[in-house]
Amino acid sequence: MQALIQLSIANIRSFVRDRAALFWTFAFPLIFVVLFGLIFQGGSTSLKLAWVDSDLSSGSAALRAAFASIKEVVLTDEDLATATDQMKTGKVDAIIEVPPGYGAAIAAGTAAGATPTTPATVTVVTDPTQATTGGIVQEVIAGVLGAVNEGGRPPIVSANVTTIQTQNLNIISYLVPSILGMALMQLGVFAAIPLVADRQKKILKRLNATPLHRWQLVGSNVVMRLIIGIIQTLIIVAVGTALFGLQVTGSLILLGSLVVLGALAFISLGYVIASFAPTEDAANSMTSVVQFPLMFLSGTFFVIDQMPQPLQVVARFLPLTYLSDALRQVMVNGTAFSPLWFCFAVLIGWTAVCFGISARFFKWQ
Repeated sequence: MQALIQLSIANIRSFVRDRAALFWTFAFPLIFVVLFGLIFQGGSTSLKLAWVDSDLSSGSAALRAAFASIKEVVLTDEDLATATDQMKTGKVDAIIEVPPGYGAAIAAGTAAGATPTTPATVTVVTDPTQATTGGIVQEVIAGVLGAVNEGGRPPIVSANVTTIQTQNLNIISYLVPSILGMALMQLGVFAAIPLVADRQKKILKRLNATPLHRWQLVGSNVVMRLIIGIIQTLIIVAVGTALFGLQVTGSLILLGSLVVLGALAFISLGYVIASFAPTEDAANSMTSVVQFPLMFLSGTFFVIDQMPQPLQVVARFLPLTYLSDALRQVMVNGTAFSPLWFCFAVLIGWTAVCFGISARFFKWQ
């Protein structure tokens, strides 16, 4: 055990002396956090509204057309239960519900010689935790109903605004767990390059000739990268919290378990690359070939359901898909792409298979 500790310390010292490794491990993920945070912290300019029409009259159809004519508004027709579920998972920004009798109330209020009556009412449901979006929604509602009520008459339509607490993800809440997953992926995959370099320089051959056991040599490298992964996690979460208001709502123990398991999964993948890369240049090329599909096809920056269907199929085979999905579920209670237990199972499977392959094919010289 003493040998394992000493080797781990030596590996950490060697890593700290490598400025390029320090940049790609710590600075590069933070650049993504800050860059995407600054770009998206204002949120999207489009409003996604669920339209619940319980009246199905010509009057409600005319009101829907008025909302649909607004360029920034995207309407989807839903029943109330579905709309509420979509609101709770952040798929829509608000709900507009037209109650039964709306059309009859409009007809009575606009009939020639009609006396002022109680105006027809539409219900608008917003999220109190999304103050900016809620304000925009109410401005849009006021604009449309203002046009309906024009002419100096008493208002014939009014809005009844209610709220519902949701777990709606803003873009920063989606990106920070994803970038943490990407950082852990890079930490593990890039483990291949120094391993192949040490093999080329005969360092592994010399270490293999010492009384040290191979498990101690491998274990020290794994321990070093796990420590770095934990430090990465603390830095990324701290920056996301301090600059962009990220709130980690899940279990810290579960988050720590995911970080360790995710790091192990990609360290094992890095060992597979090192097992088959004959030179350091080849390891660099193979690492790039592996990391870019993982970064851009695993839901790190783009929602998988919005990708073309063939790319969605590819995404379902990538380990980073399940690490990022699990991190979002645990950190910000994000909508699940797969059940949490399945994400853990996939990562454990990848770890076992990749370590098995590397144990069979890794060459020490």
